Amino acid sequence: MTGLLPRTGKNRKGDGNRRISPALMRLTAAVLILALLGGCVQWLEPILPGLFSPPPTSTPEAPITLTPEAEASVTPEPQPTFSGAVTLTLWLPPQFDPAADTPAAQLLQQRLDAFMEENPGVLIHVRIKAPSGPGGLLESLTAAAAAAPAALPSVIALNRGDLEAAALKGLIYPLEGVSEEIESVDWYPYARQLSRVQDIPFALPIAGDALMLFYRPASVGGSPPQTWQEVLAFGNPLLFAGDDPQALLTLTLYRSLGGLVQDLQGRPALQADLLQQVFELYQEGARRGTFPQSVTQYQSGGQVWQAYLEGQADWAVTFASFYLSELPADTTPMLLPSLGGDDFTQAIGWGLAIADPDPQRRQMAVELAEYLNAADFLAEWAVAAGYLPVHPTSLSAWQPVTLQNTLSRVVLSAQIRPSNEILASLGPVLRESGLAVLRNQSSPAQAAQSAVEKLLTP
Repeated sequence: MTGLLPRTGKNRKGDGNRRISPALMRLTAAVLILALLGGCVQWLEPILPGLFSPPPTSTPEAPITLTPEAEASVTPEPQPTFSGAVTLTLWLPPQFDPAADTPAAQLLQQRLDAFMEENPGVLIHVRIKAPSGPGGLLESLTAAAAAAPAALPSVIALNRGDLEAAALKGLIYPLEGVSEEIESVDWYPYARQLSRVQDIPFALPIAGDALMLFYRPASVGGSPPQTWQEVLAFGNPLLFAGDDPQALLTLTLYRSLGGLVQDLQGRPALQADLLQQVFELYQEGARRGTFPQSVTQYQSGGQVWQAYLEGQADWAVTFASFYLSELPADTTPMLLPSLGGDDFTQAIGWGLAIADPDPQRRQMAVELAEYLNAADFLAEWAVAAGYLPVHPTSLSAWQPVTLQNTLSRVVLSAQIRPSNEILASLGPVLRESGLAVLRNQSSPAQAAQSAVEKLLTP
């Protein structure tokens, strides 16, 4: 059948002048069409090579894979995307219970409701935990982190001591770069200290407290005292927690003199000469009857306040919250007199920390904590709950002006207590030495030196 196809090209002599007849071309086209329709094209391959053969199949090159350098201990978190309901769990101590029948509780519940209204699809579940001990806030947080991370709270209220412990254990998340509120200038210095552990912010403070002096003017008479010598001159019994395991009054008076609580290496330390001045005050007060022997039985500010309300004394040193939550009409609050030249008192307080391991809920948890930390809300809530303000812009909510001025001096002079580690070393030795002086079992000089030496004993 190859003779049916004309030879073309100029490689043969005379081929360039040959012409193909129209009849032959029509016959060739008809044969090609019939061959194609019949599927028989193999016989054409020798004549028209490559015309009907499939193109060669190329083997694709393997894709280039870029292997990023591994970053040690860094696990990228998925970007939070909110879909459906998000439940935020809020752990609070009993005094912050929004279900309680108090004005402060109603304000808090209204605030929580407002947050949910402004954030559709977000639900807030409140759980009340004991402030400390078995089943308390810190112990429950520790247990959940170890055995049931899904049960961890989104937001948790912690006092200063527990906040420090939780941060050092890695149970809560730092707020640096996460919360804009933490960078606000609207903080009292003590509140900013309260929020930080090793200078890293871990909480948004909501409630402050500090040691203050309270007395009954009608019973005591005279002008308000400004110094401890004026307090002693009244001769009226004054109550304080002489058996406090942390010896906070002793430590406050010592620090008001500029006393150091740790050395250059960060170890617990005391200065015997300054501590002796504190114990000389205790000795003189005990001799005059200003510090009765009953003070050696009180271990907490709550016990002192209860005894004061029962009329066992007309003077008391305890925490501001006991007075602010009741505001007894017969009592006047005062800044705790300093033994040094400047005002000074020690503060404690509560802050909201973030513990949620889920990135989606954690973002909303920060927003909830900031919402509860708003100065306008805390101005009203702190007054109803009986706590010192953490924001300067909240102070004006306290009335009358005389009380506002007193609280201003307190919050401006307050500093947080030493760290848990330092306090665990100083508390027992200061307690023991202070009790020895109050019970007339040791001189101020001996007691101060004994305390210093006990710190040096391994």
